[in-house]
Amino acid sequence: MWISFAGIGAFAVAALMVAISHTKLTGWFATLVRLIAFIIFLFGTVIMIFVVVSGPTGG
Repeated sequence: MWISFAGIGAFAVAALMVAISHTKLTGWFATLVRLIAFIIFLFGTVIMIFVVVSGPTGG
């Protein structure tokens, strides 16, 4: 359960970073922030794929 929260948090952080880079930042720094946000988004995607593939646990 906690790892899925980390994935959701990664998606939220990436979305906030992209929103800030579009509204507040310009130039190469905005591009750098978007690149970092994309890497965080990929990290969240890997976590979510792991959570979905692992499936429900018996209990």
